[in-house]
Amino acid sequence: MNIDLETVRNYFSKDHFAVNAGTVIDAAAEDCVQCSMEITPNHLNIGGGVQGGAIFTLAELAFAVHCNLPLACGEDTGLTVGQSCNITFLRGAKGKRLIAKSICLLKGGSISVYRISVEDDLGIIIAEMYGNAYATGRKISG
Repeated sequence: MNIDLETVRNYFSKDHFAVNAGTVIDAAAEDCVQCSMEITPNHLNIGGGVQGGAIFTLAELAFAVHCNLPLACGEDTGLTVGQSCNITFLRGAKGKRLIAKSICLLKGGSISVYRISVEDDLGIIIAEMYGNAYATGRKISG
């Protein structure tokens, strides 16, 4: 598969929720996808920490991009969706930016499993997410 980062970014620019949350796709390869998000006051909860939904949004984008790389690169594979996600929040972010890295643990015919680690720019792992993906085969326009 030929992966062009700008093509992938353009494809996922239609993910309005993730875009409006400030997420960015930093790198995309078959073995790993990396996305990031600058922490702004809009991402903070009442206690001054990064809101769990913001962390999940970033992790879920890395998961979605990784699952749908072939589709984003123009292959006629059909849409893959999240079937389940389990996130564990480990500690609060101390840095100014969050980075999510997705790796595929199992690539099956219609079910795949991914692990997404979220750390801050100081290298502190703040969350781990496991996502099960289901390949629907449903064609969509990019």
